[in-house]
Amino acid sequence: MRSNIMPKAKIHSGAAKRFKKTAGGYKRKSAYKSHILTKMTTKRKRQLRGTSMVDQSDKVLIDRMLRTK
Repeated sequence: MRSNIMPKAKIHSGAAKRFKKTAGGYKRKSAYKSHILTKMTTKRKRQLRGTSMVDQSDKVLIDRMLRTK
């Protein structure tokens, strides 16, 4: 028997793995740091470490994917 309850809104699971909500916006990791790192210089790999904040123009899209509004 089926009820008339609306289904839950699912979040974008790929975005949930990539972005972390903070007080100032969203944190993200740098790209180009997953594989084939042997040809990349040590300086370049070092500069790609750590996290940075998502740009303000992309915040609306991530809000929608993560259903935070």
